[in-house]
Amino acid sequence: MKLRTLFTGLFAVVIFTHAWAGGREARPFDELNPPQPTKTGDKTEVVEVFWYGCPHCYSLEPYLEQWLKTKPEDVEFRRIPGVLGKNWLPHARAYYTAEILGILDTIHNPLFNAIHRENKNIMDEKRLRDFFVQQGVKEDEFNRVYQSQDVTDKVKEAFIAGQGYKLTGVPAIIINGKYRTSAAMTGSNQKLIETINQLVDRERNPVR
Repeated sequence: MKLRTLFTGLFAVVIFTHAWAGGREARPFDELNPPQPTKTGDKTEVVEVFWYGCPHCYSLEPYLEQWLKTKPEDVEFRRIPGVLGKNWLPHARAYYTAEILGILDTIHNPLFNAIHRENKNIMDEKRLRDFFVQQGVKEDEFNRVYQSQDVTDKVKEAFIAGQGYKLTGVPAIIINGKYRTSAAMTGSNQKLIETINQLVDRERNPVR
């Protein structure tokens, strides 16, 4: 499957815009047509699509972490690594490697911090391997999982999901497979959280 490079520069993030018809004020979300499948059963699904190399994704993390502390029980949160270009692939594979190894809590925020707070260049398999080893993962264990078919399948699934979400940049938030929003659309990370809550409420109480 050929991956398209949709950005111009390492940290490029395309701003989402969508205006109401007739010149009305731009609304802070887009409706997905067709709606995309979810994986959370009867619960309302909230998905974050992100890339470890994205500074805007990094700045959103504290807001999401705070939101997760008060997330309603009928809402399920998932993360999907963005795959919008070939040089995003190593980070996607790293995310699913950590997931399969059961060490996302050990890897996720520390990897973000290493790249953005400590300004470390961790963009390829070798440097990711070194980082995982520093976090206590055995080198042969990393190699086995990172190049596994299970990780490849998950990355392909993430790529397909991103196409269905009509992504042109990250971070992006998808609510129940029906709505796409972002801080670029809402104006700030705090307003993004408010929009997430509003769209979750809309899913709870659909207009008939």
